[in-house]
Amino acid sequence: MPDIDQEQIKTFRETVFSFYEEHGRDLPWRKTTDRYKIWVSEVMLQQTQVSRVVPKWTAWMEQWPTVDTLANTQFKDVLSLWKGLGYNNRARWLHNAAQKVVEEYDGEVPADVDELQELPGIGPYTANAIRIFADNADRVTVDTNIRRVFIDAFDLDEDLTEQQLYDLARRVLPEGDSRRWHNALMDYGAMEKTSQETGVSPTTTQSSFEGSRRYYRGQILDRLLDEPRSVSWLQEEFDADVAGILEDLADDGMITRQDGTVYIDD
Repeated sequence: MPDIDQEQIKTFRETVFSFYEEHGRDLPWRKTTDRYKIWVSEVMLQQTQVSRVVPKWTAWMEQWPTVDTLANTQFKDVLSLWKGLGYNNRARWLHNAAQKVVEEYDGEVPADVDELQELPGIGPYTANAIRIFADNADRVTVDTNIRRVFIDAFDLDEDLTEQQLYDLARRVLPEGDSRRWHNALMDYGAMEKTSQETGVSPTTTQSSFEGSRRYYRGQILDRLLDEPRSVSWLQEEFDADVAGILEDLADDGMITRQDGTVYIDD
């Protein structure tokens, strides 16, 4: 990694903040510091476009404005609202994690990063994001947009390691302004320093969805939201490895199978 001096860092910060002041996105979860609400937004935003998340997050908060309300609702209702976001395991993780927060933390989402990572579906990125956006903690996190901004701004090799990225993130972080800084970085990458603009490729790409195993998982869950179905009915409905998919869904806690009938728990 090339040497980066303080003057370069100062100029970089000014560029990013200037863009944010003029073009920053008006997103609903940026108007709260509630850890629960930030957490839900971060989980929804995983591999999902912001434009699809905004109405879902808003509807979610109208339905379940607190951890307690989410923990005490039926998973079938959670999955029904989640419909359209994809990667349905995230809905299960949120519901299970909310129940754990109520049981172990009296409904208060913990501030400790290690404790956050003990909750289902929360890894290092999400745990740090919650602390940054809810508490303005002087921590760093690097998503695809931020990685691309760093590589472009400092003329870095695209194969730099995660450790190198995080070391750089810590160097350029304006202490005491972490929330605004990360929002600015993400917007700068998403709106100005795009993949097309910079030529920086993402580290991962999504596989084709139509006809994939993930596609059929979603289709089967959609049918089960309507009503319980027999295994034989599902096998006739879908040209896929229905038995294997049902096994996976059961292992993930998404469905229950009993006497040849498959359903989503109320």
